[in-house]
Amino acid sequence: MCVPQQADNPVTQRLANRTLLSDNNSMTAQRADAAARRALILDAADHVFGQHGVTAPLDLVVERAQVGRATLYRNFPDRTALIQALLQRTVDRIRRQVEQLGDRDDALFEVFEGMAQRIIDSPALADYWRAVDSDVPAMRAARETVRDLLEEPIARAKAAGLCRADLEKTDISLISGMLGAALRGKTRDERAQLAGRALQLLRGGLQGATSEAR
Repeated sequence: MCVPQQADNPVTQRLANRTLLSDNNSMTAQRADAAARRALILDAADHVFGQHGVTAPLDLVVERAQVGRATLYRNFPDRTALIQALLQRTVDRIRRQVEQLGDRDDALFEVFEGMAQRIIDSPALADYWRAVDSDVPAMRAARETVRDLLEEPIARAKAAGLCRADLEKTDISLISGMLGAALRGKTRDERAQLAGRALQLLRGGLQGATSEAR
């Protein structure tokens, strides 16, 4: 004889749903905690490398981030991975800045100011990235990404007459090198002064041709 199947118990189903929801919330919280720890490590590394150079002992990063060595190496297997993550974070910040600036005609110059500020704040990292072989995959990818991000801001600046018509995205590396002259400053104040002057000359140079045309 065929026995009819009983409908699922409503109470049992509710308990199952609550368990599933609790598990999902727990996983979300764990991911958030992991992301927060990763951010703490990157912030600490940025500070330590800025103070002591990129060859500083990683124990200083662990101490400042207040995490265990296992947590550091679980996120970043070695120093190179940590430095490359800082590079990627810089690229991500440029991306966010470009998005936040939207369709502003002067977005290009705002990004240049942001680049200069990062050189002022993190000179050791900036100097390291300038010295790394441009053929290193991570560096090549970062440079290409930044160039692509600035393609639209360059086009808007040209259309608005804010910069010379022959500026191309491939010139960004040259411009970055010009801003990098601020690294000659031995103190933060000296770097800020040099970066400010470099920005002034850069803006004048990029706008010079358009000013003469008008």
